Amino acid sequence: GTLAWLGELERRYGDRLEVVALAVESDPDDVRKVVGGMSPRIHWAMASPELALQFGDLSSVPTLFLFDAAGETRQIFYGAPPDLHARVELALSSLLP
Repeated sequence: GTLAWLGELERRYGDRLEVVALAVESDPDDVRKVVGGMSPRIHWAMASPELALQFGDLSSVPTLFLFDAAGETRQIFYGAPPDLHARVELALSSLLP
């Protein structure tokens, strides 16, 4: 659900939004199957636990970061509460023209 929604956001916002998903401690073949079947396809990479730790506390899955055009962290969302999509879209509306 969330990955498909992120792909839809990338399609909707076009070149104003870049979605990058990091898979941590996941089987690469399983990740390829999930992401390969998505339309549009999001950018993804395999990440080591050490790399993930550089982002801080990632004990909640998913953890979603919003960065502005300058690469500054604007907001972090932990977990998947029922209103996650609405909260992220509200935050995006203030970041994207």
